[in-house]
Amino acid sequence: MAVRPVSRRQFVRDTAILAAVSPLAPIARLIAQTPVRSGRTRLVLLGTGGGPSPKPDRSAPAQAIVVDDAVYLVDCGNGTPRQYVRAGLRFPALRALFVTHQHSDHNADYGNLFLLGWTSGLTQPVDCYGPPPLVQMTASFLQMQAYDIATRMQDEGRPPLPPLIRPHDVHGAGLVYEDARVRVRAALVHHPPVSPAFAYRFDAADRSIVISGDTSRSDALIALAKGADVLVHEAMYAPAIERLFNNDSNASRLRQHLLASHTTTEDVGRVAQAAGVKLLVLSHFVPGADPTVTDDMWLAGVRRYFTGEILLGRDLLEI
Repeated sequence: MAVRPVSRRQFVRDTAILAAVSPLAPIARLIAQTPVRSGRTRLVLLGTGGGPSPKPDRSAPAQAIVVDDAVYLVDCGNGTPRQYVRAGLRFPALRALFVTHQHSDHNADYGNLFLLGWTSGLTQPVDCYGPPPLVQMTASFLQMQAYDIATRMQDEGRPPLPPLIRPHDVHGAGLVYEDARVRVRAALVHHPPVSPAFAYRFDAADRSIVISGDTSRSDALIALAKGADVLVHEAMYAPAIERLFNNDSNASRLRQHLLASHTTTEDVGRVAQAAGVKLLVLSHFVPGADPTVTDDMWLAGVRRYFTGEILLGRDLLEI
């Protein structure tokens, strides 16, 4: 039986192969006093961990934006298909997938999402958008799984899988996707050495939601998130990251990467304040599995600069 997602109300109360492929992107805790927003657009945090190593209490990054009955995914790190089902989401409702950047904690289950969804009722094409080489990755995955796909088609009577995955390489900022329910725009963010890396803004009739992806402090993200109802932003607690290096033989280079490519809690607060967002949700926690970092520690640096509402992300939290 599927586990329903933890709603914000509950949280507060409890404290293709590629026939249909186009190589071109289209021009195409803390708020107990806050009433639960009603509306048709929901955000479900499927995974809130940061970094490629598996975490005992957080899945890898993924977010589902649900407008009416249609599902739009942002990122698909390891475990996303299972989290999708645990959230009570249906694969036939999946309309589009957006990858922020090509790092394994954000794309490791890209192909598996469709292969497993295909065995769980996915029969309609899904458009997929992300930085290159998304089109090539799709073809390679389908080639790797060609035997399983062919066997299931013959043995189980399933439709061909390749036409159901429609990847589009996104090369720059701007409008990425639009349908009757939602409009999606991208901004280029700074996450060296991975480039391009994107943040995405979803504008629906009742709500606007921005997903930062992985980034250092970004003026482009501030511009994209101006006036948004919700900003989901990655967060790094700088005083704790040194402990990550104690057992790492490559400590110097890892330190350099984290400091150059991610956003400290203080800078997250600055970004959210400058953008004037209504609700800031912290996610993609770095370090992602350090029990000595308390909720208050995550919040302190953000509160110093952001005067709005803040929520600490948890897997399967619905907002």
